[in-house]
Amino acid sequence: MTPLLSPLAADIIGMVGTALFIGGFAYANARADFDRLWFNIVNLAGALLLLISLSVNFNLPAFVLEAAWATIASWGIWKVLRERRRKPLPSKGGVGVGESDDSPPLAPTPGPSLGREGGHGAAPAADEGTRT
Repeated sequence: MTPLLSPLAADIIGMVGTALFIGGFAYANARADFDRLWFNIVNLAGALLLLISLSVNFNLPAFVLEAAWATIASWGIWKVLRERRRKPLPSKGGVGVGESDDSPPLAPTPGPSLGREGGHGAAPAADEGTRT
């Protein structure tokens, strides 16, 4: 039976998977606040590509490692998605999905407590003097 992939194609696919692993690992170590969803997606893709390459150049220890890696990455994706679905919507000024703590603050909304100048704690305008 002839393999579905040539040895060269299997090696190229395996090298792409390896590049994904290395890129994901570098990303996770370079950023303190890395996105766990993308990290696990990249790891799952890398593991699946390496499993495809192992279909031509089989190696049992590498197969077990990649199958375990794919399983753990899948679990990580499921866990992150579940956490994001359960997380309540952020209140004003909170941090939501895709936002960071260094987001600019929300602009104040003018209301009855603001003077004509529009700033916080502004004194009443001269014609709004004290009522007697």
